[in-house]
Amino acid sequence: MANLNVQIPSLQLNDGTSIPLLGYGTGTAWFMSDSGGGIDRKLVDAIKTAIKLGYYHLDGAEVYNTESELGIAIKESKAPREKLFVTTKVVTNIKDIPNAIDTSLKKLQLEYVDLYLIHSPFFASSDSDLQSAWAAMEKVKADGKARSIGVSNYLLPHLTATMKTAKVTPSINQIEYHPYLQHGGSDGPLLNFMKENNITTSAYGPLTAVTKAKPGPLDGLYADLAKKYYVSEGEIALRWCIDQDVVAITTSSKEERLSDYLRAMTFKLTPKEVHEISQVGGKKHFRGFWQAKFDEDDPS
Repeated sequence: MANLNVQIPSLQLNDGTSIPLLGYGTGTAWFMSDSGGGIDRKLVDAIKTAIKLGYYHLDGAEVYNTESELGIAIKESKAPREKLFVTTKVVTNIKDIPNAIDTSLKKLQLEYVDLYLIHSPFFASSDSDLQSAWAAMEKVKADGKARSIGVSNYLLPHLTATMKTAKVTPSINQIEYHPYLQHGGSDGPLLNFMKENNITTSAYGPLTAVTKAKPGPLDGLYADLAKKYYVSEGEIALRWCIDQDVVAITTSSKEERLSDYLRAMTFKLTPKEVHEISQVGGKKHFRGFWQAKFDEDDPS
């Protein structure tokens, strides 16, 4: 286990809020299909461990059914509220966002979240649905219940529709992002639009190329870079995001692994290495989430 006393750097969003570039996620491995099963103390303890190690960016969602655990962990950790950056998301109760945020805040035992996201655009059957939901999100921000608001899993058509009537530009679009799913790359339509509108990219599944998508064309390059920087391939994967100002969300129940991930804060990839990872990664397409919504070879 790396015994590191490092600080996770932050990035300023388009509304002036600062977000840590590495976050601890309570989805994926922790997802609970039923919230009626009682409190998961293993998750509470894992979140407390993450906070102890310096992961102050905590990522949750109503659909994960883990907001209660997140709230208990925050309270038990005794971490100052101003040190934390707490994200949650709405989709299950998207038709009643005012009630959804109040329910989430009650479970989290918080007066506000730092970031509130629409979890996916696939609830909408029209542009109007997207626009109405975003207007409700703007009200959440105006009421002080979220410092920043954004979206998740939005493609270019969803963003352009939302922006037509938006008074507040989304601060973030959290998407599956790794070298095998680059959404057309930094000059592709989606990321280029986000760049033009100062919408930050946040990546879930940033370790996909070194986990579920193995074997792949990046295996050799990741191994070489890990050897060069004396870190794991996972830390190379995280650094590839961070060096592009992409906020990475990861998770683990193991303290040792979370501690080791912090080594990604101790070095930087060269621009050439970032480019090479992107270029080699483009030789393979792999989507780990939402497969039912896309054709098998759709890179959008």
